[in-house]
Amino acid sequence: MNSIFDERRYLIPFRATLLPQIFTDVLIIGEGVAGLRAALAVGEDREVIITSKAELGLSNTSWAQGGIAAVLSEQDTIESHVEDTLTAGAGLCDEPAVRQVIEAGPERIRELIDWGMRFDRAKPGDKSSALALGREGGHSLPRIVHADGDATGRELAITLDRKVRERSNVRVFQNCFVIDLVTLDGSTPRCVGAITHHPKYGLQVIWAQATILATGGAGHVYRETTNPAVATGDGLAMAYRAGAKLQDMAFMQFHPTTLYIAGASRSLITEAVRGEGAFLIDRNGYRFMPDYHPLADLAPRDVVTQSILAQMAKTNFTHVFLDARALGTKGFAERFPGIFALLKKFEIDPGTKPIPIHPSAHYMVGGVITDDCARTNVHGLYAAGEVTATGLHGANRLASNSLLEGLVFGEIAGRVCKEMFENGPGGGRPARVIADIRLSDRSELDLDDVLSSLRSVMWRHVGIERDGERLAEVEEMFDFWARYTLDKIFDDRAGWEAQNLLLVGALMTRAAKWRRESRGTHLRTDCPRPVEAFHVHDIWQRGQGEPQTAPVKATPVQPKPAK
Repeated sequence: MNSIFDERRYLIPFRATLLPQIFTDVLIIGEGVAGLRAALAVGEDREVIITSKAELGLSNTSWAQGGIAAVLSEQDTIESHVEDTLTAGAGLCDEPAVRQVIEAGPERIRELIDWGMRFDRAKPGDKSSALALGREGGHSLPRIVHADGDATGRELAITLDRKVRERSNVRVFQNCFVIDLVTLDGSTPRCVGAITHHPKYGLQVIWAQATILATGGAGHVYRETTNPAVATGDGLAMAYRAGAKLQDMAFMQFHPTTLYIAGASRSLITEAVRGEGAFLIDRNGYRFMPDYHPLADLAPRDVVTQSILAQMAKTNFTHVFLDARALGTKGFAERFPGIFALLKKFEIDPGTKPIPIHPSAHYMVGGVITDDCARTNVHGLYAAGEVTATGLHGANRLASNSLLEGLVFGEIAGRVCKEMFENGPGGGRPARVIADIRLSDRSELDLDDVLSSLRSVMWRHVGIERDGERLAEVEEMFDFWARYTLDKIFDDRAGWEAQNLLLVGALMTRAAKWRRESRGTHLRTDCPRPVEAFHVHDIWQRGQGEPQTAPVKATPVQPKPAK
């Protein structure tokens, strides 16, 4: 990778003596499920600041439709949920992390119920009846709790936000863009806060004893995505610049079913629709998924996505269809009211007409490495949610495990980060932030053109299907864009996001080129099968040329007690 990706530290030259300075105990970057749950776990005896680059309701959490996976019925078991997760992860799940998250699931759900979250019930409107449990692809049993049919994320965000705003020790800075983390050099880098920008207050330094990254994913590195516009990989980029280790960056999950209508955004059609009996058909009305996998339409997402592409190629067509006619108009509207309202705008009645669909980028599987206590390798920096690589998802996320992970590791991050208070500020806060970056002497590229080209080339060549030669070409494109974009000083969110997307896209391309195999979400047409040599995690860190590798963690077999 071009050296500019590894050497650049701050995005702008900060005149620190002119910047307002804010002091807090804990800085949480991101207002999705992981960030909000972390704020609640910190407790009420410490000051907390949450920054959100947009308004509540624009995070991936708020857009989540399907639900939260947890073992809540007598017919289900922890072992079953663990096995389903390991199977979906295609050999790269770290089993201790899988067990840690899944075992904590029931408690996190009961907690949400105690806080007033309205989950759907088996008998609608009867709070005393059992929770309604749905089933999604890759799950062997129904274990998905949901709210308002297909609005689980919105209800979850509202519940957590309401609870956070009851805390007098928590301040929420909305429309506050975090440009970069501030670190102190030493044998071990230490994070001491961040540089932020607010449209009203301008640049600010927020000093913090503990910082928690909960910035979500990077779907907008692709032309076709289900993600909201805020998903530009900011946390991944700033963590990399700060020296944090990133893992498995080749793995982006593509959701198989997003609405495919010319001129319309790629709106998600939740997997739960197939869990209720809908199935995929091609342009000829043929139900094709039984040809590709024993679980047919409820196979893991990577299988369904790749099968759709194969069937599109067979039929020489741009998309396939989701046939939900068996649910009927009334049944679909009651179970999935949000999707029904969306389809109505396009004059599609899912009770009488199949829904045109096509895969889109959906969830960033790789991310910042954390241990089982949400710590990164940068002292004082913690992380939770989609921005992380905890080992839970492996090479392919199991449906509805993401909100669960955000709840579990958000709670852990908020609770554990209090260790940073025990020994005081640990060396004090620096009086000034200095970044010695000379002004660029290169000509400028049009940012809109760069982003349009970046997203298109990522979709074509670093998307669902990949090839080594094309990946090498894309890597060269990133080097060119970097020379004329990463060396520029920007004063607005659009420029900073563009630089972050360039860095994250380059890392994803580099990781995809390195991983010469097909596994989980990662499909290499020139290497169509898994390769044992790549049955490892690949780890990327600023200043290192080639990745380090780490073995996949398994839970040790416990010896049987002597009789």
